[in-house]
Formats: sequence, C-alpha cells, structure tokens
Amino acid sequence: MITQKYINDMAYRIVGCAIEVHKHIGPGLLESVYHRCFIEELESAGFNVQSQLYVPISYKEKNLGGLLKLDLLVNNIIVIELKSVEVMIPLYKAQLLSYLKLTGKPKGLLINFNCENITSQLVSLVTEEFAKLPAS
Repeated sequence: MITQKYINDMAYRIVGCAIEVHKHIGPGLLESVYHRCFIEELESAGFNVQSQLYVPISYKEKNLGGLLKLDLLVNNIIVIELKSVEVMIPLYKAQLLSYLKLTGKPKGLLINFNCENITSQLVSLVTEEFAKLPAS
C-alpha cells in the first residue's frame, strides 16, 4: 500500500542519490551530465526510472497529445525536475507544480546540481493526491 511515509522515504533515498552524484562530479556541469549520472545512481539504488517522459495533455476534456516532457519519473510516483543553474527562480517551482497537477502524481522534487549543497536548494512539493493517502 502506498502511504505518505512510503513516498517520503522514497524521496529521501532519491535525494541521497542526488547527493552521491554531486559528491562525485561536483557543481558547474551541464544539466544533461547530471541527468545521465543521476539516472545511473537511481537505477543502481533499485529505482525504476523513466527519463524524458512525454505526458499527454488534456485540455477541456480533449487530449492534445504528449506535449509535456518530464525530466524523470521515479517508480511512477515521484516527478523530478533537474536544473543546473546559478539562481533558482520561482518559475521552476511553478513548473514542477504544474507537472504534478497535469500528471496526478503525489510528490515532486526540484533538484539543482549547480550549488554547494544539494539540500540547500532542494524543493519538495506535494499535491492533493498526497494528502489523500494514509499517513503510514
């Protein structure tokens, strides 16, 4: 059974994988480099990872096709948006929130690899779907 605790524990392990990548290759590289290394680390940790996943957009009950491309979807539960930027702007958080809403997933992580400390710029968001789940 999927619970809030299960999802939060999974997110904690995912962040650990991001920290491991950052520890080995450091800041300052292209997002594509972190993307590939992060996938490798997540898969090594036993996660099922879908990369550059196209998600169909439904607008006013009409399917407009796969216009949305997620960076990563882990275990078909957590959406991950990756960045390698000097400054995190509010648009990135809004983008992740929109991805969560459009996919119906309960939790998302916004991870910036171009920083000194991954957790200092980490953004974790949950949706109403998360709130509907049992706590433990």
